[in-house]
Amino acid sequence: MEKFFKLKENGTNVSTEILAGLTTFFAMAYIIIVNPSVLSQSGMEWGAVFLATIISSIVGTLIMALVANVPYAQAPGMGLNAFFVYTVCFGLKFSWQQALSMVFICGLINILITVTKLRKYIIKAIPRSMQNAIGGGIGIFIAYIGLKNANIINFTNDTGAEVGIGASVHGSQIVPTLSGFKSSELAAILAVIGLVITVALLMLKVKGAIFIGIIVTSLIGIPMGLTNVGDTINFKEACSALPSTFGVIFTKDGLPSLFSDLSQLPIVLITIFSFSLSDTFDTIGTFIGTGRRSGIFSEEDEKSMETNSGFHSKMDKALFADATATSIGAIFGTSNTTTYVESAAGIGAGGRTGLTSVVVAICFALSAFLASFVSAIPSSATAPALIIVGVMMLSSFKEIAWDDLSEAIPAFFAGIFMALCYSISNGIATGFIFYCIVKVCNKKAKDVHPIIWVVSALFILNYILLAFIN
Repeated sequence: MEKFFKLKENGTNVSTEILAGLTTFFAMAYIIIVNPSVLSQSGMEWGAVFLATIISSIVGTLIMALVANVPYAQAPGMGLNAFFVYTVCFGLKFSWQQALSMVFICGLINILITVTKLRKYIIKAIPRSMQNAIGGGIGIFIAYIGLKNANIINFTNDTGAEVGIGASVHGSQIVPTLSGFKSSELAAILAVIGLVITVALLMLKVKGAIFIGIIVTSLIGIPMGLTNVGDTINFKEACSALPSTFGVIFTKDGLPSLFSDLSQLPIVLITIFSFSLSDTFDTIGTFIGTGRRSGIFSEEDEKSMETNSGFHSKMDKALFADATATSIGAIFGTSNTTTYVESAAGIGAGGRTGLTSVVVAICFALSAFLASFVSAIPSSATAPALIIVGVMMLSSFKEIAWDDLSEAIPAFFAGIFMALCYSISNGIATGFIFYCIVKVCNKKAKDVHPIIWVVSALFILNYILLAFIN
């Protein structure tokens, strides 16, 4: 194990990697139940998506572990699954079989741009100030996820009435607000208790503080009625449902039907393009945000990317692992499988090698049989971990010259705006666009890497196309 994962070389050990793997898993375990709940709205069988979610997570995470030896976990991405259902299936009236086929093609495109090292060149083209902004932005983003999941932050209209995210209230302004911490808001109260416990453990330098915080908070949630064994489908029922989605993209309802109507070809290509752009930059943002400061992707690794052909560096291998997972997931029956930003929780707990990812994959495998118990961990228990790790990642912002507007404006959009619009890829997109605008205004357009110009143009094109199809 030491020889394969190079634990000492990466400054870690078995116990730390196991704790990190458990921390990452519990931070992202919600996807096991949430993803089938979202995708089943398109007509897919809940049990089939449940098992496809687990299988794609296991396969994608193991590829990340055994090929790249990095502590990242993969699973079907939130946001991308919503785009799959609400835009592609409901809005554009494609069948779920056709939508899965688009996801499969998106995966093939990602594999192609990874093999040709285009994704690597994009990462290298991003200016250092922007990379620091993305790193800090990821921190705000995952802390915001934690605050929202635990209901510490709610959304109200200007009369004070609580509303859901994205709700439209005529004549009213929807704004975020702090929870009232009333007796009816036990989830927020439990999250605050967990946050205090986690902070105390960290300050006392207790090993495994973040993971211990999750477990202790979950136990406290039992008498509060928040830690409940879920009522989910059993493994046998899920297995019997899986054939309804497995390999369906290769049937007449999948890929052949997607291209049977040539009049639909433009919208098909636009949708695949949108899937691929979002998936690619979510991953790039996660790798930059979590891998640079932790040392997982070092300067030497980047130099190796420049000088070697093939897949020699960790970044090359990690990007390839991420690219293959989407197509594999589509074959089993789920939307885009991507590298999870919640991996930052395990990295914050000390995870540095693929052994962390192996532990995550094992946990996903066990969850197929123990879904009821896994789903019992409330989001209030994992929220403190995300908040604390987000705080740790904010240190990237200190490298940015905030008193220089030419650097501060792109950094704001790439970092802070990322959390405000609840999207890694949208944050990167607006950061790139304003970086180009700033350089043009300062008569330094030649300093902008050609790849940044091209990617910025593609993002603008994507926004224009989405405006027409939504």
